[in-house]
Amino acid sequence: MYSEHASLFSANESLAHLDSFPRRHLGVTEEEQGSMLDAVGAESLDALIHEAVPAEIRYRGGLKLPKAQGEYESLCELREMASRNRVIKSFLGQGYHGCVTPPVIQRNILENPAWYTAYTPYQAEIAQGRLEALLNYQTLITELTALDIANASLLDEGTAAAEAVMMARAASRLGGSACVFVDSQCHPQTIEVVRTRAEAAGFGVEVGDPSACQFSGEIFAILVQVPGTAGTICDYSDLSGRAHAGGALVIAAADPLALTLIKPPGEWGADIAVGSTQRFGVPMGYGGPHAAYLATRDSLKRLMPGRLVGVSRDVHGRAACRLSLQTREQHIRRDKATSNICTAQVLLAVMASMYAVYHGPDGLRAIARRVHRLALSLASGLREMGCEVRPGPFFDTVTVHLPEAERDAWIGRALDAGYNLRSMPEGVSLSCDETTSWSDIAAVLASYGKGEGSLFEPVAPEPLEIEQRTSKFLTHEVFHSHHTETKMLRYVRSLEAKDLSLVHSMIPLGSCTMKLNATSEMLPVSWPEFSQMHPFCPASQAEGYRELRVQLERWLCEITGFAGVSLEPNAGSQGEYAGLLAIRAYHRSRGDLQRDVCLIPTSAHGTNPASAVMVGMRVVGVACGEDGNIDLQDLQAKVVANSDRLAALMVTYPSTHGVFEEGIRGICSLVHEHGGQVYMDGANMNAQVGLCRPGDFGADVCHLNLHKTFCIPHGGGGPGVGPIGVAEHLVPFLPSREAGAAVGAVSAAPLGSAGILVIPWMYVRMMGAEGLTEATRLAILNANYVAARLEPFFPVLFKGARGRVAHECILDLRGFKHSTAEDVAKRLMDFGFHAPTLSWPVAGTLMVEPTESECLAELDRFCDAMIAIHGEMVAVESGSLDRANNPLKHAPHTAGVLCQEPWDRPYSREQAVFPLPWVRESKFWPSVGRIDNVWGDRNLFCACVPLDEA
Repeated sequence: MYSEHASLFSANESLAHLDSFPRRHLGVTEEEQGSMLDAVGAESLDALIHEAVPAEIRYRGGLKLPKAQGEYESLCELREMASRNRVIKSFLGQGYHGCVTPPVIQRNILENPAWYTAYTPYQAEIAQGRLEALLNYQTLITELTALDIANASLLDEGTAAAEAVMMARAASRLGGSACVFVDSQCHPQTIEVVRTRAEAAGFGVEVGDPSACQFSGEIFAILVQVPGTAGTICDYSDLSGRAHAGGALVIAAADPLALTLIKPPGEWGADIAVGSTQRFGVPMGYGGPHAAYLATRDSLKRLMPGRLVGVSRDVHGRAACRLSLQTREQHIRRDKATSNICTAQVLLAVMASMYAVYHGPDGLRAIARRVHRLALSLASGLREMGCEVRPGPFFDTVTVHLPEAERDAWIGRALDAGYNLRSMPEGVSLSCDETTSWSDIAAVLASYGKGEGSLFEPVAPEPLEIEQRTSKFLTHEVFHSHHTETKMLRYVRSLEAKDLSLVHSMIPLGSCTMKLNATSEMLPVSWPEFSQMHPFCPASQAEGYRELRVQLERWLCEITGFAGVSLEPNAGSQGEYAGLLAIRAYHRSRGDLQRDVCLIPTSAHGTNPASAVMVGMRVVGVACGEDGNIDLQDLQAKVVANSDRLAALMVTYPSTHGVFEEGIRGICSLVHEHGGQVYMDGANMNAQVGLCRPGDFGADVCHLNLHKTFCIPHGGGGPGVGPIGVAEHLVPFLPSREAGAAVGAVSAAPLGSAGILVIPWMYVRMMGAEGLTEATRLAILNANYVAARLEPFFPVLFKGARGRVAHECILDLRGFKHSTAEDVAKRLMDFGFHAPTLSWPVAGTLMVEPTESECLAELDRFCDAMIAIHGEMVAVESGSLDRANNPLKHAPHTAGVLCQEPWDRPYSREQAVFPLPWVRESKFWPSVGRIDNVWGDRNLFCACVPLDEA
């Protein structure tokens, strides 16, 4: 499709310009730059950059990247790369399964920018669609597991299991001798991730047969897999009783499709359940992204990591969803946080929840029964051929005991027939899934080499042997109402209409970088050669992915100035964790076991101290001055005082308050002089690309938010990728699955969320060095333009040494007595805008980041809205608008409010909903009024609302 005329655009200069991607990605034209520079008082864009970015850190070598290609040519090149991936039918299992993504879900959610460009639903009034879908997800998980409460998804099954283990340890309050017992039948990648987490946190891991566990006082939890990695389903009721009697919690890693048939964990005594919902309509993607789940008992909810959607009410008394409890606790509790996870896999959780809505409980059971019957047929056929099949009961996975030579020979013959089988120490394992056919069973049996593989229909009574579940699940009406495509399409669209995303307007969130997620970048995500690959398939089948990884790592090394990159971390929080693990391992390799102090400025992201604690470091805060910069005297004092124990300094650059601090090179040198390492939080790397490189001015490790700087969409709060770049001396300490590695696995799949790496690959390939640099320059121009336009109305709180901001600016609203930053955030909804970052890093402020993707007209619309709101705030202050009964306090205004009689407000309906003339042209209507968050936390409810209460 893309390769037939690959040279079409390059052969014609005019068409090559037409296909130039930077002209599509960059919002401000060359003609518009002149008026913007006049507004900010800069002679040229070069002059502005010189004033914003310290000269001593400027990179002047020019990025050595491939020359930019057009969209069409880049797609052709990537298609060629994809063709080197060999997509064959997988029986590998191990927590990853082929599945069918219903086309109505693929087209209208996965490939729909209204869903994938939305931001995290912190402004709940304009995110009711996503929140309802996530509430459906939580309901799905709590009812499948028969536990009380579930979060809105985690990153993958392995890390979810590690989070559950940390929860259990926190609940146990055991000291250094604590130990977690892990069933040897857990998936190998889960065991690896738990081992990595435990080693850093300072507790032991014992792997073995759960029946042999004695539950001494040192064991605080046991982790079991249901079904086990070899397929067997065990009854853990007695084990659960013994564990509880010994003071340990029980964690079950459970397959959600199997839970439609077997007894759920909450009914046999598990305290926490984790798993992956990948097989609920989400492609394997060579390992991700997928939505993991975590459910637990009510008594443990305060220790639960991640985001939790709850139901509250708005000012009109209507039920309304919003994020609950500890959702942003890292920014509040910092080093006391229960987890460093501050994100989710929202887009994938939405897909999984819609898969359940589309099929309903009967459909899910039917899929599960068919998969089970396929496995029974496979086992029956193998027994007929004289094979020793591992005893059941089993759900979808059959394990055959074979000598090594016979095992390898069969795997080779099956591969020749077009099938991947899993090699196990005891033989061969085969997992059936939704995409398995009866002909596949026949072919695999034939490949065994002892017959034609006739089909052996299972002879099993009804209900099937494993069908022990008697409790109902998915009883809410939403799971019974949308089983035709017409109904499903309308339901999806009805939720979409309740959410504001980049398809409506700019999302000016500081530190979150809501830039264009170009369609040409997103297209390859759905290509089967990338989406249908199993993460543990033979390496020879994934040559395209290998090439993608090598090229992207090389490009990221060039952009950052680092010697090595790991793409494994599948979120920014995981990148922080992996980077600090590398620093920890480096110190230990040198015998500096005492180096455990991590210096962190008080303005840092809350995930920074949470991550430091996760790897066993002790957090020491560093003060910031009134200008927002690190207090150099306090830093000097803290470095000297902790010189012998200094492990690292964590610093965000440009700083959290939106400026390039002048002294960053000296700060790095100071830390190095005292034996520490510099960890740079790369949240703001999009202000550096092409202008400066952290590896050049002193950083030793930096994580990159590919969902910010490199265009992976936020997806309503996930997915993301958070790789780390490291200096030469830290390369040996990147995450590795090799025996004896200093740092083990940090994510379940070796390449993390590999399925979306095509997005940054396309971005870099199409932009090239000049395009990437220009994007950074325009991001800085746009931020300074917004700051210049709004400063007469809202003071810009922090600026650099020469009076410039970086890629974002903080507006100070604290001078108003009767209107708050939250009022402004809600009032912006009436103008059709999402709010900037609210009250962070300074309470009472708004942090604005316009990004390079926005055009001048959109920047002006946002500024006009803010100026109009300023006028209303002034009117409130002067008394010409009532202090309680005004547009700010009543915002946002819904269509229902507009129609109510009588209209008893001292401002007009026109001012309420059409505050500026252009709002009429494309009005976005919030679906609920302002939400009462406090009421929701006091009356916590985190499942689907009964229809008579909605």
